Formats: sequence, C-alpha cells, structure tokens
Amino acid sequence: MPGHALEAVRLSKHFGPTKAVEGLSLAVDAGEVVGFLGPNGAGKTTTLRLLLGLLHPTSGTASILGHRAGSTPARRAVAYVPGEVALWPQLTGLEVITLLGSLHGEVDAAYRNDLVERFELDPAKRIRAYSKGNRQKVALISAFSTRAPVLLLDEPTAGLDPLMERVFRDCVLEAQARGQAVLLSSHILAEVQHLCERVAMIRDGRLVTVSAIDELREVVGVEIDVAGEFDDLTSIPGVSIVSREGDEVRVRVIGPLEPLLAVLARGRVTSMRTHESSLEEIFLSYYDESRG
Repeated sequence: MPGHALEAVRLSKHFGPTKAVEGLSLAVDAGEVVGFLGPNGAGKTTTLRLLLGLLHPTSGTASILGHRAGSTPARRAVAYVPGEVALWPQLTGLEVITLLGSLHGEVDAAYRNDLVERFELDPAKRIRAYSKGNRQKVALISAFSTRAPVLLLDEPTAGLDPLMERVFRDCVLEAQARGQAVLLSSHILAEVQHLCERVAMIRDGRLVTVSAIDELREVVGVEIDVAGEFDDLTSIPGVSIVSREGDEVRVRVIGPLEPLLAVLARGRVTSMRTHESSLEEIFLSYYDESRG
C-alpha cells in the first residue's frame, strides 16, 4: 500500500531559464483536504499539471497512490477540475458529463444524478448556452461522480454563486469522509480555512510553508498605541510592522508574544489590542517574508 495518496518529492519544472517549480515536496493522505495557496504565477497550476502527468518534471518525482504521475493507474485514480473549463459547445451538459465519466472509466450514476439536482444544473441544455458558472458545475459533477481517490481542484468555484459554493463545500466534506484526498487551490481564503486541515503556501515556485490550520491560527495581530518610538520592533523574531499612523502601530506576530511584550515594557504603551489573524493576513505575512 502506498504511504500517501498524492506525493511530490523535490519536484521541479523549468521552462528555459524560468524556474516555474523548484524543489517542491508535498504529500496528501487519504481523507485529507490540503489548501494550496499562492499569488498568480506562483507555480500552483504548473504543480497540478505535473501531478496530473500533463507536464514532465525537470527533476524530482510526482505520484498518485504510489504510481508515477501520468501513468494509466495514476490517471484512473485522479479527477481534476480547472478554474477555466473548456468543453464541447455542441454537446449537452449530460452528454459532456457522460463523456468525461467514460474517459475516467468509472462513475457513480446515482451520485451523479444527485449532484445534478444539488447543483441545480439543467443537463439538457447545450454547453454553448451555459454561463461560466454552469460550465463549472459540469466539471465539478463530472469529477465528484467518479469517486476518484484523489481530487485536484484548481480554483474550482470560479463563477459559482454563494449558494452553489456551499454545495461545493458539502461535496468536498463528503469526499473527505469517504477517504478521498483533496488538493484545493483557491483564492477564496475563507473557503480554504473552512475546508482544509493543512495549507501549503507557494511563491516563485517554492514552498514557503506547509502548516496545519490550527498552527497558523497562532499568528496574532496586535494594535498598539505608543508614546515615542520603538525602533527595534522589527528586530524581534516573528514581528513585522503592518502599518504606522501617528502614535498607533499595527504589528503581526508569528510565534510567542513574550519577546514583543518585553520590548514594549521599556517604553510607554497607552493601549494594546490583540486579535486572531485571518488566513488572509497570515498568507500575506508569509508572502511578504518570502520576498526577502
């Protein structure tokens, strides 16, 4: 039995001098939902294409259920939903769902029909008559109905309204309960925070961090009203300045608060407020730090 449902080991992909992905190692286990975050151009889609076997790595390995990415057993074990869906315009929604299912080789027909109802899709319409959101529904229904052990989802809710986003989240949680592994790339950080146990953050093709959501929640935002200057705040490990306006300073702390409090105790602090940072703030913090 393979150790992981999905695994990349020191995976790299170069396009000439451009290092789209460099030395990336990541594993996702059965029954786990992992968020994959990064700014545009960070290497997320290239990584997913390497995992699908659509691209050949410059170095390193990618595997699905222990099979080399792109091999026949690996392709049968994975379902993929891109953010930009290109489908056959002359076919109906049902014809496309049926075709994609036949390409995969296995479909749960009863679950497929249930998903058509839940996503409120009219399967008799032709693809050319569908909105972007409805085309996205076709891709999601096709992927979920395969019950594939591994789901690779690249901006899967693009074009969906909030009600359909909720249906999508329910489907991901159902997949997780069945033991499917999910790698979810999304710009909707609230969606990632709701669904994922771990988050992998990538910038310029390199992983910045792979952390449990609970560990990331330890990042604290602090707002301080001070009298005078604290020139050495940014020298404190884990502390970064978010904004400074007059006597009010906002800082972000990754790690314990004690070192910051020790420095503040030497001066005049007129007020201090703390709050749990959102995933967006945490992502921006790691993103900014990775620039150095």
